[in-house]
Amino acid sequence: MALTASCPSCGAPVVFKSASSVFAVCEYCQSTLVRHDQNLEDIGKMAALVEDRSPLQLGAEGSYKGVHFALIGRIQIKYSQGIWNEWHLLFDDMRTGWLSEAGGEYVLTFMRQVDEPLPDFSALRIGQRLQVASQVWTVSNLENAECIAGQGELPFKVGGGYPVAAADLRNETRFATLDYSESPPLLFVGEAVRFDTLKMTNLRDGAAPTVTVQAQVFRCPGCGSPMQARSRDILAVGCASCGAVVDTADRNYKVLSRARQGEREQYVPRLPLGSKGVLEDKPVEVIGFLVRRCKVEGIAYTWREYLLAGEHGTYRWLTEYNGHWNIVDVLSRPPATSGIVEVDSLRFGGQVFKHFSTTPIAEVIQVTGAFTWRVKRGESNRVVDYVAPPLMLSSEATSNDLNWSQGCYATPESIAAAFKLPNALPEPIGVYANQPNPWADTTRRVWTLFLKLALVAIVVQSFFFFMSSEKTLLRQDFTFEPRSSDEVQSGEFTLAGKQRKLAVRQSTSLDNNWIGLDLLLVNKTTGQAWPAAREIAYYWGYDDGRWSEGSRDDEVVFVNIPAGTYYLTIDPDMPPDKNVAVRDRLEVLTPRAGWSNFIIVMLFLAAFPIFATMRKAAFETRRWAESDHAPVSSDDSDGDD
Repeated sequence: MALTASCPSCGAPVVFKSASSVFAVCEYCQSTLVRHDQNLEDIGKMAALVEDRSPLQLGAEGSYKGVHFALIGRIQIKYSQGIWNEWHLLFDDMRTGWLSEAGGEYVLTFMRQVDEPLPDFSALRIGQRLQVASQVWTVSNLENAECIAGQGELPFKVGGGYPVAAADLRNETRFATLDYSESPPLLFVGEAVRFDTLKMTNLRDGAAPTVTVQAQVFRCPGCGSPMQARSRDILAVGCASCGAVVDTADRNYKVLSRARQGEREQYVPRLPLGSKGVLEDKPVEVIGFLVRRCKVEGIAYTWREYLLAGEHGTYRWLTEYNGHWNIVDVLSRPPATSGIVEVDSLRFGGQVFKHFSTTPIAEVIQVTGAFTWRVKRGESNRVVDYVAPPLMLSSEATSNDLNWSQGCYATPESIAAAFKLPNALPEPIGVYANQPNPWADTTRRVWTLFLKLALVAIVVQSFFFFMSSEKTLLRQDFTFEPRSSDEVQSGEFTLAGKQRKLAVRQSTSLDNNWIGLDLLLVNKTTGQAWPAAREIAYYWGYDDGRWSEGSRDDEVVFVNIPAGTYYLTIDPDMPPDKNVAVRDRLEVLTPRAGWSNFIIVMLFLAAFPIFATMRKAAFETRRWAESDHAPVSSDDSDGDD
């Protein structure tokens, strides 16, 4: 049941909707009131809230997992990169929670009581893995912030200068915050949520957040050129004329960094600031452009990044390197890994991403336009990239912040079409880390077709092989004497029907011996003959074990033999120093369907998928040549010796 009392300072009614609320800020006089049962104590004035572009306000209502809630309080927290809001929620089931609103991301959490000791703030490091509340987390942010203002009902006292040391923890599904403003620290556990899933009503001006706000217009302190910040989310603006970067939250427009000599206007954005387009059916506008650089073995590599303002106060990125583009989104639910120490591979979103490269220092060298953090020239972070084309996972880490993002490869043509550019964008150079392999689909289709055609060939070959019968036309035994060179003739046999193959098989009694046989297949009626010369040898013995070479048996095939009556003549040749007769059983038969045509067909069919596979592999070799895992050539290996 709500408790209503009068403000001791101005007499206005103050309503406590939640039994857990012990502090409230008077809506009329901004007095901070402490609840003592039915009485209120005035303990001083609350600092005024900083006006922002939040769509939320006290009294707004929504729903989370089917339970209705209302916004009953709010605190504003200032940190190194700006201000974020924490909204105090009261649910219909009398639970209370917090809705964090920062940089277009909304996170809903609930306080969790744990018996285990929580780590000290000073012991935490970015990327550290730890177990809290029976879950494994990664430390993604460390902030020594300051609570500067409050509004409505709150479970604790706030005011200007109230310190808030906090650590954000993330895993693939959940979000947690360790709040060190109290001792022992408090744990809040929840998840990142999409604004539209909360089904918010009674919003400020009755609308969801948009990117259309009154711009803050001023002149560059460096050169006097006109500049503007499109919203209060914008904390830094880079001057396109002189390269100075200005802190828009500072009343005197403090210069965060200046252009180095010779670097002004060195890089011109391919997407002009203010360009509007549609990416993946969502409207965006280019509001910021920066250039980053890294050095590898003394060679400088630069790439361009474009900050895009999207719907409902969200932001996206476009990156471009040598004509290769990526559409990038920051992940609220990152992979379950450190992000600082690279691993060979990681699984995320049902895919396996392989480590591609680690950039220890990625430095900002040019800034133009508006940004949601205090970006400046010279700032740097550590970047680790993993690829599963066309996707790329990237972690960017500083001493107090870790962010994961996922990029999806886009062609220059699709980007030009999305922003309706009058001129075509430059063609890509080389192969990019997550560029889709153009031979991947072709190779898959060709292999699929090959398997289908190979199956047909196997079925056809099997049919002819098993349907054809092996018929013996002649079987005859001969004995060849070593000193006799007389030619012998076999019996006659008849071949009927169409042209056929004839197989002549011989099984001998050779034992450490050889014999040469000149065969002649003769058509008795026409006299047409088909010759064949064979040498059969077989040897064996013992030398650290039994050995043998050669064979006692042989087969010769005559092809395209027409129907008719035939006989064979055999002219033997034997070693003169071996006085051993050789017995030979001769068989003439019509063999089953042969395999030669089948093998030729299979080799012909296999040539196409093998060629496609080789092209695909060549593309992958070019991709990984640009990574930390480039193949080492034999020349490189020799040079290291």
